[in-house]
Amino acid sequence: MSWSETAVVVVAVALLVLWWSWVAASRIDRLHRKVAASRAVVDTQLLRRASAASTLAASGVLDPVSSVLVGEASWASIAAGSPQTQGMARLPDELGGADRPGTASGDRGLVESELSATLREALADADEVAALREEPGADELLDALADAWYRVQLARRFHNEAVAQAQRMRRGWAVRTLRLAGRAPMPQTLELDDAWPPALGRPGRPPAS
Repeated sequence: MSWSETAVVVVAVALLVLWWSWVAASRIDRLHRKVAASRAVVDTQLLRRASAASTLAASGVLDPVSSVLVGEASWASIAAGSPQTQGMARLPDELGGADRPGTASGDRGLVESELSATLREALADADEVAALREEPGADELLDALADAWYRVQLARRFHNEAVAQAQRMRRGWAVRTLRLAGRAPMPQTLELDDAWPPALGRPGRPPAS
């Protein structure tokens, strides 16, 4: 192969690498935007659930103890999701705060998990929930909570799937070698307890007996 032919091959390979790098970097950027957008949706739905829980607690249909506990847990969730407080708190590393340095994602997960557990405890008895739905306005409040909770589960699932796509892309050897992600932090899944209280009933389905 002559020198000119070698030069043509080298230039062609270089152009191919540059083209692939541009395509890969563009895809990573789109995945990061997708993750950011899906996380915003999760935050919105978590706030919606907390607001529904707070309204339920303030309505007077729950027993006094449950009203206080649900109210405190829902307001903690609302405060954790407020733009004024996001990112200001961080748990110690031994409690799980090291998953995303500089953010409050670990704390947010614990706060939302506490709200889930508190609501499950308050709505654990199917007979009590059925009787509660007979109270004026309670049925609408419980349906609003169920709808918001269902949307939280969906939004978090889609967000974590988007994060998994971004992580797979960024863990490729070529992406890491060429540093195509720049200094952007690795996206992280949002882990929290959002298990459903069976007595509440899913939207469009009767409550579990």
